[in-house]
Amino acid sequence: MYSAKIKGPFKIASRALAILVVMAAAWVLGLRLTGNVHEVDATQVFRSAQLSPARLTELVNAKGIKTIINLRGEHPEDDWYRDEVSAGEKLGLAYENLALSANHEPDNATLKRLVELMRNAKRPLLIHCEAGADRSGLASALYRLAVKGDPPDIAARQLSFRYGHFPWLWSGTGAMDRAFWRVVAAPELIRSND
Repeated sequence: MYSAKIKGPFKIASRALAILVVMAAAWVLGLRLTGNVHEVDATQVFRSAQLSPARLTELVNAKGIKTIINLRGEHPEDDWYRDEVSAGEKLGLAYENLALSANHEPDNATLKRLVELMRNAKRPLLIHCEAGADRSGLASALYRLAVKGDPPDIAARQLSFRYGHFPWLWSGTGAMDRAFWRVVAAPELIRSND
């Protein structure tokens, strides 16, 4: 009788957890299928996942994008990279590469370089990584903090599950959150030399 009392609530909790997991997975899949495109700063800065040349062209034409910052780094041996560079050249875009890992905190020089790229880029600007969740989230949060001047708690919202960022459990992407808060604690890390 006692075990029947335990099984009931456990069964309900297990089902509720399973539903939440399925809903979260569906959300992330939806982000992937749509390119995870979002506005970071009204009509001036956008973030996304890796887009196909057709989707990139569509976004450039719709939003007037002038610069791409690719956070995956240079990969001339890969089709995705060659396709994106080729599409960008046809569209007359400025193109910047900066290699970040979603699972390792970037060093101070890389963080400073990222902020400088975002400060100096011709706008509208598109920042992207593979999924548009973690590296793009860090870049977007730093943009909101260092370029737009938002308070840290507002800027940090760019690193959220809304965009597919999942820094919990086994994920190493908490490195992006740690890098952001490291900059908040020591803003001189990204201060402009001007």
